Amino acid sequence: MLLDHGKFKKYIYRFNEKDDETVIQYVDNKSAWDWLKRNIPFLDCPDKDIEEVYYFRWWVFRKHIKETVDGYIITEFHPDVPWAGKHNSIVCPAGHHIHEGRWLSNPRYVEDYARFWFKKGGALRAYSNWLGEAIWQYCTAKGDFNLAVELLDDFVKDFHECERANGHESGLFWSIDDRDGGEVSISGNGLRPTLNSYMYGYARAIAKTAELAGRREIYEEFRQKADTIGELMNEKLWDKNDRHFKVFPLDSKDGEVDNWAFGLVDPNRNVREQLGYIPWYFGIPADGYEDAWKQLTDEDGFYAPYGPTTAERRHPRFMFRHDEHECLWNGPSWPFATSMTLTAMINLLNNYSQNCIDKKDFIELLKTYTKCHKRTKPDGEVVRWLDENIDPFTGDWTSRTILEHWGWKAEKGGRERGKDYNHSTYCDLIVTGLAGLRPREDDILEVNPLLSEEWNYFCLDNIPYHDHFITIQYDRNGTRYDNGRGMRIYLDGELVTVTDSIERINIKLK
Repeated sequence: MLLDHGKFKKYIYRFNEKDDETVIQYVDNKSAWDWLKRNIPFLDCPDKDIEEVYYFRWWVFRKHIKETVDGYIITEFHPDVPWAGKHNSIVCPAGHHIHEGRWLSNPRYVEDYARFWFKKGGALRAYSNWLGEAIWQYCTAKGDFNLAVELLDDFVKDFHECERANGHESGLFWSIDDRDGGEVSISGNGLRPTLNSYMYGYARAIAKTAELAGRREIYEEFRQKADTIGELMNEKLWDKNDRHFKVFPLDSKDGEVDNWAFGLVDPNRNVREQLGYIPWYFGIPADGYEDAWKQLTDEDGFYAPYGPTTAERRHPRFMFRHDEHECLWNGPSWPFATSMTLTAMINLLNNYSQNCIDKKDFIELLKTYTKCHKRTKPDGEVVRWLDENIDPFTGDWTSRTILEHWGWKAEKGGRERGKDYNHSTYCDLIVTGLAGLRPREDDILEVNPLLSEEWNYFCLDNIPYHDHFITIQYDRNGTRYDNGRGMRIYLDGELVTVTDSIERINIKLK
């Protein structure tokens, strides 16, 4: 450990002091610091808002670790909600939970959770999800694929069940926006980039796992499925006119597709939505589709002070009035979607040759996402806060305001149901984006930091990776850490690489 971790406990004490601890699960507030210092990588950076929110998000995450008779699980809502499954579990954000939790030093929390969904009674098909892909990514970060191999037959069974339930004659998958976790969207139900991207990632994860396990027939079947889904998405869900991946509206799974001209189906539902960036989360798009990213910084597109918006602002039904539901995906900004977009952007910057988005755009969106993590209380006090969806122009937590206006109805989850809402990632963006640790299946450590050129220093210390602990450190002037200028990579506390500047490097692990 190169950083003095004790200097960061001030954040945890501050969060505890301001917190109304109404629900206690495995790690209570008084135990939070001791648990965190054993489990998380530590961040030191000049942007103190990013630094503080990083620790806030880990502080929130540990609140959602729940010890059950079926092992540890990770919850979405802190209080019990009527629509949850066993142990108050909800599968919709489980992929986010695993992507975030893979950076904990203790692997048991994520591994118990993964087994819960497939073997201990989790409601696996209640919502669309990308669990199989997330488990593969977890194994990639650990350098140990035994968990994926153990669950391989469960993956195959679940995939085939989704084919039966959601498969469409086009070869793609049909879903309800609500079951994608995207209620009250402009596009509505249909052939959505969400579930189709998830199924592509799932098929690819199954194929890779089967190859490792020597299950050749499964490997061939799912390699072909992944290729087919990817090709169909590039061909059918890409709007060549609007240069965006879109939902092809179909109210029924059995609905026929007469043609693929988006505007002719239902002009009111022909819209660019933020979910059009999800394909890059899974590396689906071929080269030449990057124009879509120009909308992210366009004020007529998705840009907003507390954005990005979930639908393009130019659309006539942007933020259309809806009085019967608090979860609105017709324009408000959602951390769920923002974190997926940022992950997709990280992949774009690492894996594609393009000139539509650069590192500065990533930093600016990360800063926008960071400043959303607050709430102004009635007495004027500003506290760190994480909730459901956000007014993209004011930063008000929209669902919270609606639910409070409705009187915190029990059937809606009761008082402050959205407080500490665990429905997105943040720390994973710091590890894989800012620090640039790019998990790989081989024995190469790849690091490509997306740090701001204005920063004089940065350190992410004690990252668990492939049975090692990695430290990524940058010191422009050599005065912050007193061990020289430039970028340094440490493996288990031993210096293995020094470069003069921030750059992509590859190191063979011992």
